Amino acid sequence: MSLNRNSHGLPFLPGYTFRDVTKSAFHRSQTLHYRNGYALPRRPTVGIGQDPLLSDQLIQQEISELSLETPDITYGSCDRSLAKEFIPAHVALDKKVLRYYAYFEENILDSPEEEYRVRPVVIYYYLEDDSMYITEPMVENSGIPQGKRIKRQRLPKNERGEHYLWKDLNLGMDLEVYGVKYHITQCDAFTKKFMESEGIIVNDAEPMPVDPYSERRKNPQPVYKTPSERDCMHQFLTMDRKVLHFFALWDDTDSLYGETRPVSIQYYLVDDTVEIREVHEPNSGRDPFLMRRHKLPKKFKPQYETFPSCELEVSAEEVDEYYSPRDFQLGQTIKLLGRRFLLYDCDGFTKGYYQQNHPDMEMKPIEVPKKTATLQERKKEVPPYNGFGSLEDSLQNCLSLIPEPPKKNVLKMLGNSHMVLRYTARLDSQNPQDEGRRFILSYFVSNDMISIFEKPTRNSGIMGGRFLEKTRVPKPGSTVDNPEFYSPADFAIGATVEVFCHRFVLTDADRFVLTYLESISSQIPCETLESLRQKLGVETANNQPSNQNGDGVAEPSS
Repeated sequence: MSLNRNSHGLPFLPGYTFRDVTKSAFHRSQTLHYRNGYALPRRPTVGIGQDPLLSDQLIQQEISELSLETPDITYGSCDRSLAKEFIPAHVALDKKVLRYYAYFEENILDSPEEEYRVRPVVIYYYLEDDSMYITEPMVENSGIPQGKRIKRQRLPKNERGEHYLWKDLNLGMDLEVYGVKYHITQCDAFTKKFMESEGIIVNDAEPMPVDPYSERRKNPQPVYKTPSERDCMHQFLTMDRKVLHFFALWDDTDSLYGETRPVSIQYYLVDDTVEIREVHEPNSGRDPFLMRRHKLPKKFKPQYETFPSCELEVSAEEVDEYYSPRDFQLGQTIKLLGRRFLLYDCDGFTKGYYQQNHPDMEMKPIEVPKKTATLQERKKEVPPYNGFGSLEDSLQNCLSLIPEPPKKNVLKMLGNSHMVLRYTARLDSQNPQDEGRRFILSYFVSNDMISIFEKPTRNSGIMGGRFLEKTRVPKPGSTVDNPEFYSPADFAIGATVEVFCHRFVLTDADRFVLTYLESISSQIPCETLESLRQKLGVETANNQPSNQNGDGVAEPSS
């Protein structure tokens, strides 16, 4: 023990260390134990070899020095300034843009009237990412491609890979980008305030130079021209898109197999040209006749009337007079390029033009003989019904080579999919063997079809069952073009229904029929509703309720 006391405080050097020979335990204390089957850590209370922990040997002053805390009693309070909050550039400088006004000179090499042009631009500098965007303001009718010149990007400053920053920009300097030198003249108020707040002295603003090309366009030089007999520019500005439209008949009866054909003549007021188009009829077997738009000569000069020409086109030197709007009079025959055209009508704009500019000409349409109907225009006759299939299916075979199924009313089918009206009927026949036969006639509201079922009768010798499949039954006397089919309005008690040469007399109906017909009473005659009320009213008085089946359709009483 005395050895430990003498060695206390000695430096930890070779020769100054002494081993405790009395120490026999060198293990580390257990820090993990189990409780209720779970491994739980615990804080150690002693060190290796049962030595006391270093934290237990430290005094309060040493603990304060290690934790960098100085007691307020000894040294007083210590005021520490908090670290400033870091704000990234894309948040602090978001939507902050510097705007400069500049210009560049464009050399003109292929024009004797100008040497250069001054083109103004606007330079935007985005502080959040040091990118720049250069655009040229749009000028109407300038004839120069304008708008975006350089898209937003970081512009290179030199060949060393450096880029332009906001510190490099100022008024009166030249900004050279991709071989073009932009001279900065002005900036907005925000840009000037920002540059001054960063300690940069902003130079004085410079005026934008005048573009000689724009000034010459504002004050054009006078040009002297020899006045012409007719003002073509005034005619173009006042008569553009104004066309006189005439309806005529081309008389081609002099040629072999010739006939009279309808055509339309259009006179363009903007340049006094004429165009003729044939009213093309489908399946006529002819190519449509068309005279292209050009000026039609009316009178040639005397020296050119009989002189043979090898050219098809006629020059203006050979023509003494062209056709004008005064030559087109309704009711008269006009000869154009050797063809006779009878003008019989015109459109509303043409009539208004003549009333305003030529009031002495009366544009009154005339009646023309109607053309006999061709084989294609004749009404197609539908052959009589042969009895196979329904009328709609048989009619589709006559309308197209590849028949298509007839169209169905889908909304009606979905809304009335379970609506069935049932009636009892007897067969009206002269054969005494059909005296006791009873039938159930079912009318399907979803598709207006009728099916007939015969009740089996014992010892009658006639097998019951399906008498008629679901089909639409036409009324007697209906045509194939416009067939009339039976509807609930025709099914009154006591009425006779003729189904493909068989006559049935309705004798009874179920209660659902009356309920449904009363819901659409505006479409049902009063006689039909009254006959059902009388028949069902007697059964109601006798307390004979009708049986309802699973789909909401009542079974008629026998």
